[in-house]
Amino acid sequence: MNYCLRTAGLICAILLLLLPAPAKAVLPAAVDGQPLPSLAPVLEQVVPSVVNIYTETRVQVRSPFMDDPFFRRFFNLPDVPRERVSRSLGSGVIVDADNGYILTNHHVINDADDIAVTLVDGRSFDAELIGSDEATDLAVIKIDAQEQSLHALPLNIAEELRVGDFVVAVGNPFGLGQTVTSGIVSALGRSALNRLEFQNFIQTDASINPGNSGGALINLRGELVGINTAIFTPSGGNVGIGFAIPVSMAQLVLNQLTEYGVVSRGSLGLETQDLTAELAAGFDLDINQGAVISRVMEQTPADDAGLRPGDVIIQANGQPVRNAQALINIEGLTPLGESIELIYLRDGRERRISLETMRPLNRHVPGGQLHPKLEGMIVDVLPERSRLGGVIIESLEQDSLGAAAGLRTGDVITAINRVRFNGVERMRDLLEDIGSREDLVLQIQRGRRAYLVLLE
Repeated sequence: MNYCLRTAGLICAILLLLLPAPAKAVLPAAVDGQPLPSLAPVLEQVVPSVVNIYTETRVQVRSPFMDDPFFRRFFNLPDVPRERVSRSLGSGVIVDADNGYILTNHHVINDADDIAVTLVDGRSFDAELIGSDEATDLAVIKIDAQEQSLHALPLNIAEELRVGDFVVAVGNPFGLGQTVTSGIVSALGRSALNRLEFQNFIQTDASINPGNSGGALINLRGELVGINTAIFTPSGGNVGIGFAIPVSMAQLVLNQLTEYGVVSRGSLGLETQDLTAELAAGFDLDINQGAVISRVMEQTPADDAGLRPGDVIIQANGQPVRNAQALINIEGLTPLGESIELIYLRDGRERRISLETMRPLNRHVPGGQLHPKLEGMIVDVLPERSRLGGVIIESLEQDSLGAAAGLRTGDVITAINRVRFNGVERMRDLLEDIGSREDLVLQIQRGRRAYLVLLE
């Protein structure tokens, strides 16, 4: 019996040796004589144009004990605040090799005292801030371009981006260095970030993580289609929803920042809201997209042209106006003094008009544009029925200096350093006289009570 079992085992072993070995799965180098598709040739042209940005911000920090003269004398402490240095990182895109201009996000370089740029080949440069625009979260910095052999990334302005197009994100996530991720355009025209005034984002599932901000979103031809700016995440990491600023918007801001150092925006003097199905039915319209005029400011281009509440704007400068945000984007990115051609509906009839933009009426002004210590708040003019002077705090970020000092959304700032004012323009003049380095004592009205708040 044992002999039979041994014989059977030997026969099985011999048969196994005679059987052909299983084939190992190997990806072919070519199919039908054609090489497999790869992004490598495109990226070899693109990666030299994407840079890593490192910033340092120095903040004077005072211990609460330093304000006590007895404590200072007892411990023989000098009345000198300590300096704290905070560092951050991000990405940028070379868009003009001759002048050394680099496009990045405003939040990457905001309040930075020192900005350093590192190229993919390891070369490092100190950078100069040319201009920054908080409303679109874009900024332009400059490095010395003389004899540096910089490579600029071409901008894709002419071709319309579509949902489903393949895109590639290039940047410096988590400070790891140049990193490339790929995906598709998953949506267009997103307005998901409440902190920005002008929003028309490209949504993509190409992985975007902290440090990618300011980096490039490119198409498969290696052309810039967007500037990576934010992610939607409950955890701080990528979950497949990232946002990029379209290159068409970025170019408008780039042109103004490189020429003037600031973005000079125009206004038509309108307030609008989205056209809803209920409003469309009420106006007896067979459309479901547009911006309904809810208010026309007096003595503005819209007022002079005879526009009225209830008119429905459906197109501006040849671009469809799908909602109120779309009109805000077009209006806010049109330079002061240039014309906007509108197509609108009144009583079901289509009308056309051309309006020249004027200086905005100072509504929804970011506090950082008025004074560094007001960064993180949005101020607005008071309602016409209000008897108070000053401006109202429309929104306030929780990590801002104002929030830390006790300010709240809805507070009315009636005076600064004991000087009363009325309106944003007068506030701007007052803060220019005070200077950006001075402490601010704000007198505010909250309900029926008045308070003093120190911002130092």
